[in-house]
Amino acid sequence: MRAVRTGTAFSDINVTPMVDVMLVLLIIFMVAAPMFEQGITVAVPKAATGQDLPGSSLVVALTRDHLVYFNREAVTMKELREKLEGASRTQPIIIRADESAYVSRLVELWDVCRDMGFREIRISTAAD
Repeated sequence: MRAVRTGTAFSDINVTPMVDVMLVLLIIFMVAAPMFEQGITVAVPKAATGQDLPGSSLVVALTRDHLVYFNREAVTMKELREKLEGASRTQPIIIRADESAYVSRLVELWDVCRDMGFREIRISTAAD
């Protein structure tokens, strides 16, 4: 007895469902990506006389837990000195210090930046 074939096998692969899934994943990642870029949470103090700083600058963050971050990476004071060693001294530094952080820690950060040769150091504030 012979088996009779009633249909033929598909020789092409249908990629439409795979493309649909990939486009949905792309949209999900595009929506979710900005949420991961939030950075370090710092509640900067408010000031009525704050000004915007044009151009690019180096940002050092000081959290309420008194941790120091440079480029979203937790660093010690020694590591901060090493990271600032390769930076241009003409580029301004912005210190984003949490309003509940110790002033002594802020002054320590300021001293490290001045000691490294940076002359334009600013403290980030929120609009009043």
